[in-house]
Amino acid sequence: MSAAAAPGWRIMLELDIDPDRTAEFEKVWSEVGISVSADPANLGQWLLRDADRPHVYYVVSDWTSQEEFRRFERSERHVRHRELLHPYRRAGSMKSMSLVAHLPGEHA
Repeated sequence: MSAAAAPGWRIMLELDIDPDRTAEFEKVWSEVGISVSADPANLGQWLLRDADRPHVYYVVSDWTSQEEFRRFERSERHVRHRELLHPYRRAGSMKSMSLVAHLPGEHA
């Protein structure tokens, strides 16, 4: 297990986006993402599109700790992020998780 590179807390969002607005969503998400990445507790984030349902996206973000993520989640900045992205969403869910083990690939 690689503890040094391991996040303390991981968030995964599943977002069902209006199919006619996916390109616009991606653009706005990228702009919001710059702000999220600027938070000192954010260790990185990814936007992924479902291979079988191109209007479904996943956002994965890593944080130093659950407490730091919750601080960010309650911040005015994050409330604004949600307001900017909400018009594109038809549905969504969020999963929170802590790291149990990390096995890096041989070529990592």
